[in-house]
Amino acid sequence: MQSPIASMQVQTPDWVKHAVFYQIFPDRFARTQRRPLPPAMQVPLEPWESVPTGDGYKGGDLWGVAENLDYLQDLGINAIYFTPIFQSASNHRYHTHDYYQVDPLLGGNQAFADSLEAAHQRDIKVVLDGVFNHASRGFFFFNDILENGPTSPWLDWFKVEGWPLSAYDGAKPANYESWYDNRALPEFNHDNPQAREYIMRIAEYWLGQGIDGWRLDVPFDVKADGFWQEFRQRVKAINPDAYIVGEIWTDARQWLDGTQFDGVMNYLFTGPALAFTAKDRVVMSLVEQPAYFPYPALDAPGYAEKIEALLTLYPWEIQLTQLNLLSSHDIARALTVISDDQPSFELAVLLQMTFPGAPSIYYGDEVGLAGAHDPDCRRSFPPKTNWNHKLLTLHKELIALRHQHTALRIGAYQTVATLDDLYAFTRSDDRETILIVINTAQQATQVALSALTKDSATDDMDVLWGEATILAKQLTLPPRSGGVLRLSA
Repeated sequence: MQSPIASMQVQTPDWVKHAVFYQIFPDRFARTQRRPLPPAMQVPLEPWESVPTGDGYKGGDLWGVAENLDYLQDLGINAIYFTPIFQSASNHRYHTHDYYQVDPLLGGNQAFADSLEAAHQRDIKVVLDGVFNHASRGFFFFNDILENGPTSPWLDWFKVEGWPLSAYDGAKPANYESWYDNRALPEFNHDNPQAREYIMRIAEYWLGQGIDGWRLDVPFDVKADGFWQEFRQRVKAINPDAYIVGEIWTDARQWLDGTQFDGVMNYLFTGPALAFTAKDRVVMSLVEQPAYFPYPALDAPGYAEKIEALLTLYPWEIQLTQLNLLSSHDIARALTVISDDQPSFELAVLLQMTFPGAPSIYYGDEVGLAGAHDPDCRRSFPPKTNWNHKLLTLHKELIALRHQHTALRIGAYQTVATLDDLYAFTRSDDRETILIVINTAQQATQVALSALTKDSATDDMDVLWGEATILAKQLTLPPRSGGVLRLSA
């Protein structure tokens, strides 16, 4: 199914259509085994495997990432999305102090340069998190206002509403706009030409250092006219193939018009995928606050309705560069959301790896890492002894299958069957047609091959992956299982 918005001229980076992303929260992925940090940066760390806290550091760094690139490559990853890496006074680094300095606790600029080079040597792209709606109280330009008050030359870079400013005393009015009224996060005045230019140059600078794109934090809160249009123009002038992906949780047509973003974090896929595969196993207390709605439970017709609506929202070119995720640093991990039910998770991964757009694996999901709400969803990557090797194998197999078949990456999408809890769809290009069949029921299901294909020529059908069996022109799927089949050319 392709979007009816066909007349819109849209260009997106071709490499994203063929990418499998791995999202890394740098403090929690890997500590270097080779490069000790300078003495001043050797701060007290929480034990690696202890429950994470909101303020504590685990000590993961960018050299640690570089040392584990072989693992990512073996998994089939060819793109990394880092949550923020710039100097900050928080473990998540969404409180930016200096946009030109990689946090020293992560190894600083040299560690990033080394990890970027190592990734590119393996043909792995690197996308950074751009927090451009707000900075932090420690950001130089805002700190100057705290020091100098109304005489600060950078006063108009922020939205100051009165005096005196109270950046730390919650008993007094903050007197400046901050993100979600969090006075630690003063919002930029994007209508100020100097502030605007500063942000544009940050984007340009790191593209010049070799990064492959930007993930944009809360871009919906930047209201200045033309800001994201200019951002795209400036970014694409340096690297036409740079990926621009926005954190948008809902209908993103306003930003996916071909003049702003190449894609968004596709929570409109996440919700239905979990609602269909897990049904009433979703832990409601973990999903009532984030706006991605993996509920109510969906049967196959209900899932088809949601997905077909999603696939008509945006131009097909943009559907192919959406970032399709099951978990992220902002929500409870998928496996925990669905009551640690592994069959549900396996089916959700199958949907993710065969859906139009670029799959994004949140670090550790592939080995069964659990986690509830922030900060629990930001646990440290587990030691090998605690890996779920069945899930790891599943991810490797499905990623390899996606890489092997262009139809699974850029082929047209068509729903072909919605039978209670059985959902089937095809991905087709000029070489082949791939059939994906998913049974979420508690019992085996059987369906005539003729119901899954456009014609009666069903003799040449190969099972590429999964537990599907074919006998006497009938396809059988065990309970709560899926299959990937190749139809005749």
